[in-house]
Amino acid sequence: MKGHNANRSRMAELLYPLTVGEGTRPSILDGVMLMRSDRSLPRMPVLYEPSIVIVAQGRKHGYLGDRSYTYDPDHYLVLSVPMPFECKAEVDRGEPFLAVSIRIDLAVISELTMKMNHRVPLSQEHGVQGMCSTKLSPKIREATIRLLECLGNPVEAQVLGPQLMREVMFRVLDGPHGDSLRILLAMNGRLGQIQDALERIHANYFQPLDVAKLAEEAHMSVSAFHHNFKKVTTTSPVQYLKSIRLHKALMLIVQEGISAAMAAMRVGYESSSQFSREFKRFFGATPQDEAGRVRDMLGLDTPTGTRRNSQAQMNPAHAVSVSSLFFDDRKSKIRTTPCATL
Repeated sequence: MKGHNANRSRMAELLYPLTVGEGTRPSILDGVMLMRSDRSLPRMPVLYEPSIVIVAQGRKHGYLGDRSYTYDPDHYLVLSVPMPFECKAEVDRGEPFLAVSIRIDLAVISELTMKMNHRVPLSQEHGVQGMCSTKLSPKIREATIRLLECLGNPVEAQVLGPQLMREVMFRVLDGPHGDSLRILLAMNGRLGQIQDALERIHANYFQPLDVAKLAEEAHMSVSAFHHNFKKVTTTSPVQYLKSIRLHKALMLIVQEGISAAMAAMRVGYESSSQFSREFKRFFGATPQDEAGRVRDMLGLDTPTGTRRNSQAQMNPAHAVSVSSLFFDDRKSKIRTTPCATL
């Protein structure tokens, strides 16, 4: 127990100097994101990319449909597909929430799976979970500590970092929920077809959604496509797209200071009144009120209406945080987009 507590303290000790300001920001190592929140945050909709999230201090609770997931210093989170869900953060005794997110690399997962001689039987596809929380093993904790240690040195990060990320993925694959990663390799099965559909939705979120065409491309009937889509994401294609659009619109209002009507048009809504109704139903506030709340939470000034001025008025400590809250349009492919979180 003494060593366990020491390792928990060591993780937090390493993350403190690496995290400057609140939010999620990239580290010096591609694929590793650093997360910090100095205060508890209420339950709110968020978007996460495929990743492994390991917490050093504090805790978060994720809510997906009727399921809830806790990730804290004793439990890590695995997301195998892009996942919109609700999340709240809690800090302990005034100490900030600190965590590290490691992007899931399918090429590494494939290589490790072959070397581990694991197979993914088709009969397991019915049990796929796009999101799961698992008890953190001492070996994963130790590998994470070594990864965080190398992030303090640019040379060590580039030389040792990729191998340490690989070790973390290996430990997760070898753990009780390793199937949540191995099942991703069944690219000719139903999950692979749904994953392809998710990529198309993310790349073309501003265009009308043609579920029949997605089903055809997935070689499924429309009813089978809906059934399998909901198994992975716990929501329908239409609701999934709505979540993506609403988060994108909020990003635009926060970063660029544009009107709700302009944001609605840019993310694919034809009716600004419909957008405002759905936004308030989803976030529980009007677009401008929610954007103001996010700016206040991150310590941002109100932008003057252009991206250039918006970036110029950001508190430098938070400049990366806002762009890390949401998906980057330039990185629509699932396997290359960083984790996003509040």
